[in-house]
Amino acid sequence: MTNVVSFPGLGLEFTLNRVALTILGRPIYWYGVIIASGLLLAVFLCIRWAPRFGINEDQIIDMMLFAVPAALVAIRVYYVVFNLDLYRLEDGSLDWGAIFRYSDGGLAIYGAIISSAIVLLIFCRVRKISFLAYADLGVHGLFIGQLIGRWGNFMNVEAFGDVTTLPWRMCSPSIAEYTLAHGYVDEAGAQAILSGNLGVHPTFFYESAWNLVGLIAVYWIGKKRKFDGQCFLFYFFWYGLGRAWIEGLRTDSLYFFGLELFGAPIRTSQMFAVLTAVAAAVAMVWMWRRNLRSPSVLYVGRLAARQKAENGEAAPETADNQSEHPADENRKPPADDGKEE
Repeated sequence: MTNVVSFPGLGLEFTLNRVALTILGRPIYWYGVIIASGLLLAVFLCIRWAPRFGINEDQIIDMMLFAVPAALVAIRVYYVVFNLDLYRLEDGSLDWGAIFRYSDGGLAIYGAIISSAIVLLIFCRVRKISFLAYADLGVHGLFIGQLIGRWGNFMNVEAFGDVTTLPWRMCSPSIAEYTLAHGYVDEAGAQAILSGNLGVHPTFFYESAWNLVGLIAVYWIGKKRKFDGQCFLFYFFWYGLGRAWIEGLRTDSLYFFGLELFGAPIRTSQMFAVLTAVAAAVAMVWMWRRNLRSPSVLYVGRLAARQKAENGEAAPETADNQSEHPADENRKPPADDGKEE
């Protein structure tokens, strides 16, 4: 399961093994280790940043108990739904064994994003927490998980783009074999990849770097936000913008049931990225204009106001002068009192 991957233009070469270790005869893959590491780091940092959004540690842990299992199902369902032909037997029926065989690969991050949003909406509704405030915090975790998780694709030598001669082109025997088998290159092109004169776009790295920039931006926005939902909308705008571009370079896209637009097949994730980016941009402008006309208090501010009222203290600051809440950084937000926010 080893593969040699090189970046000839950068003078780099790596010998990769998909298997990180073996326990009781069963392989543990780097892909899973990296995904789990990204998840743990996301949870750890979100717990540290949670007070800024009026969320506490218990609410994060409780939410993860529902969100993680749902995401594990959704990332597979999304991939299978838009790749059903890969899971059909000769008689046209579905091969359920192949569908449930995760070790064969075939996962789609948009499935996890969609499922997480749905689970969070239900969780916040039941627990009487502001969905938009929690989502503002949650997208920090999504950026972290995605920027780290994409390196699992590197270990598997997958999720790469079309051929290129750029200095950071990526080459390997498996890439030469894949591009030849799928018609991206001819025999001469495959040999050029093997020799290092031709390679493919390392789109896994493009997306990881794009998410890193997004994380830095959303962290800054989170400290300066003017309304709940600002980070949430920025995530869909930023990630959608980058994914729409990067998906157009990839050679393993899922396609939208064979439909075409302007004579080209519609890439499912690219279409979803464009739609969400546009919708998020429109919503951000609308919310910003609405906020300027009628400033609202952030959820974390409402919790602080409630606590001060219960303690008989003076009225708290409003959103106009409390975009930062230093005092909240070092204390757990008060427990919810059952009122809808």
